Amino acid sequence: MPATPVTLIDVAKAAGVSPITVSRALNEPQLVRPVTLAKVQEAVKRTGYVKNMLAGGLASSRSKLVALVLPTISTQTFADMVQGATDRLTAAGYQLLLGIVGYETWREEVLVETILSRRPDGVILTGSLHTDNTRQRLLQIGTPVVETWDMTPHPIDMVIGFSHEEVGRACARHLLAQGYRRFGMLTASDPRAGQRTQGFQAELAQYGVTVVSARQVPAPGALPQGRLGAVALLDEHPELDAIYCSSDTLAHGVLIEAQCRGLRVPQDLAIMGFGDLNFSEYTNPPLSTVKVDGAKIGAMSAQALLDRLGGDLTAARIVNTGFELMQRGST
Repeated sequence: MPATPVTLIDVAKAAGVSPITVSRALNEPQLVRPVTLAKVQEAVKRTGYVKNMLAGGLASSRSKLVALVLPTISTQTFADMVQGATDRLTAAGYQLLLGIVGYETWREEVLVETILSRRPDGVILTGSLHTDNTRQRLLQIGTPVVETWDMTPHPIDMVIGFSHEEVGRACARHLLAQGYRRFGMLTASDPRAGQRTQGFQAELAQYGVTVVSARQVPAPGALPQGRLGAVALLDEHPELDAIYCSSDTLAHGVLIEAQCRGLRVPQDLAIMGFGDLNFSEYTNPPLSTVKVDGAKIGAMSAQALLDRLGGDLTAARIVNTGFELMQRGST
């Protein structure tokens, strides 16, 4: 015969505390004294208790789930965001439900519908470009939503991020100030990279400068694509004196190709990236790039949802986390 399921009351008896204390320890551990929490956790292990999330959700109208929708987890910046959100949510007794959609909004629409069927307490989205159906669905259901990694004056609910257009403009101003004038661009085919390149070109235009040549690769853009893109750009336009890349990964590929050609960086060719990945400071020369704190965006997004779920309606709906241009040896 199957064993009788262990109940919350069984855990309470094993820990020598009340059922209410066990419930609080499982659902809101930050409110329980460390010594008591340790007793409950030990009792859970000893008895083999498994929390019934469905029953708890029905009783409290809370699933204790927050969904995070990302285009990919293959890049460090998004991985940092996941960790930042996870740390903040776990401390508050919530779990993260992760969904990967690539860079196509129709995939996001399909996944969001599936996620909503699980009744998450909150949703974190990447970017502010969504299908009309996705926006309408999220507005109808009334679940707290944080859009991240972007800026928009008209968020679905809340937005925490930065302006990609301003990133592009800042990179253009930096390279122009260093004296570069013959620009190539190597970018991935995702909408946020597109916003950065638009800002880059718009800023150049204010100084009467245009991009000599541009190449686009499939998102998110890998190192081999960076090197092959540099081959195409430099073969067609050896006069280029700077290449602007939509990621540090692509920029690293460009750097390798430049060095194989015997080009001096930055004297013969400047290279600019985005993301400040963990290798960027240690290439030779170190990559100039733009630093964005993914962990901070994840943690702030999680906290915004927790505040809303806790009844705090005073927090700002639009938060600009900003960015930092890191000038290093490649420019």
